[in-house]
Amino acid sequence: MELSKSDFIKLLNYYNKGLHYYRNKDFSNALSYFEECIKINANDGPSRVYIERCKEYIQNPPSDDWDGVFEMKTK
Repeated sequence: MELSKSDFIKLLNYYNKGLHYYRNKDFSNALSYFEECIKINANDGPSRVYIERCKEYIQNPPSDDWDGVFEMKTK
């Protein structure tokens, strides 16, 4: 599915806002923006990855010195 220019711009804006909140450890707000991306493009792989990471960090917050790098706990 090809996105229209306006949908692509919306998706990009939501994604950037999601990244902003993610990097600032506001995972609930980040999650909502990444979910908006999925509403625009259900095949948006990067947003799906961040949705899973946000859910994980909401349940298990990272340490105070977290540098934004996701560490897998299981295979």
